Amino acid sequence: MKKKGVNRRDFLRLSATVGAGALIVPGATASTLDRTEQPPKNKFPLRKLGRTGVELPILSMGVMRADNPNVVRAAYNAGLYHFDTAHGYQKGRNEEMLGVFFEGKPREDYFIATKVKIDYPLKENYEQDLNEKLDLSLQRLKMDYVDIFYAHAYDKIEEVKDEKIIAALKKIKESGKARFIGFSSHAHKPELLHAAIDTGIYDVILVSYNFKLKNLKETEDAIKRAAEAGIGIVAMKTMTGGVEDAEGKKKINAQACLKWVWKNKHITTIIPGFSNYDEFDECLAAAQAPELTQDEQVYLASLCDNEMMFCQQCKECVAQCPEKLPIPDIMRAYMYTYGYKYAQLSKETLEEINLAENACSNCDSCKVKCPSGFNVVQKIAAITPVMSIPNEFLT
Repeated sequence: MKKKGVNRRDFLRLSATVGAGALIVPGATASTLDRTEQPPKNKFPLRKLGRTGVELPILSMGVMRADNPNVVRAAYNAGLYHFDTAHGYQKGRNEEMLGVFFEGKPREDYFIATKVKIDYPLKENYEQDLNEKLDLSLQRLKMDYVDIFYAHAYDKIEEVKDEKIIAALKKIKESGKARFIGFSSHAHKPELLHAAIDTGIYDVILVSYNFKLKNLKETEDAIKRAAEAGIGIVAMKTMTGGVEDAEGKKKINAQACLKWVWKNKHITTIIPGFSNYDEFDECLAAAQAPELTQDEQVYLASLCDNEMMFCQQCKECVAQCPEKLPIPDIMRAYMYTYGYKYAQLSKETLEEINLAENACSNCDSCKVKCPSGFNVVQKIAAITPVMSIPNEFLT
């Protein structure tokens, strides 16, 4: 039986013969290891990215957690060519890693997305700040342009429709610094997609989408309408935090999660954040056999009512909290540490929202009742200490 993907043992054995900089994938030949050759681009099903005319494999790489360029090389040599990063990931080191890896490779052989968070309500210097951050991202990436530039982490319809932001994004596209423009959102708000359709200017939207969504029908209706309007849809948060239990002790079946998303033909590609060879191997195996099996359907159905780590971002908790804490963002930070095992991103998320380390000190007991069953005060207590840990000690 032919083995799919690459495991760590094979990598170590093969790298000893060809050098640590080259990763062998099953079916690879000498020519696929020679980076003067183009990577194979027909190994996975392709889907069109909305009206852009670009075709992408159904599997792409979310580079967010990755800090090993050899994992990027594994994905690239396997035939993936869309790589998603952001200005803030790893405080810029994520973009720098990609810049070093892709330097000297034909620009048409890879498709890069990056993102910048725009503070909202807008500050007076919002456009200058946006452009300075994009220029720095391009400098780190060693590229003249990115293929997709996202305004990062939209939460409100007002952001989607803000004429000042729209004008700034249009200028970026017209300048040639981005081929396509869009926005990302963790908010699970279908209305943001409907608003994007109304503006007519967004080429791509990066959405949180998985089998656990409470508003799944409304989300799928909005995705369908956006796709039919020519907007390319990219999916993230497809593995609901990477674990199937509330304690983060048991890994979720990643292949089942990915295949479930691919059932939706309006999703162009998925950007799972694999950061090691085992995780990549799972994603690769799923992409090579993307049909959801009956056993996988039963497995996912068994998890639908379980408390896991995936916060629905419904914000009912915010209204209940006397301190009006941004609890959904804190729960996302909790997921990054206890689900993704990526405490550095948790710290960055908590710093971004300026969370105080003693945020809950004014309350004798927590009044928040989470619809998903989260023990909110316990999770806040477990994640806030990460802010005081020096970066060099964080994973």
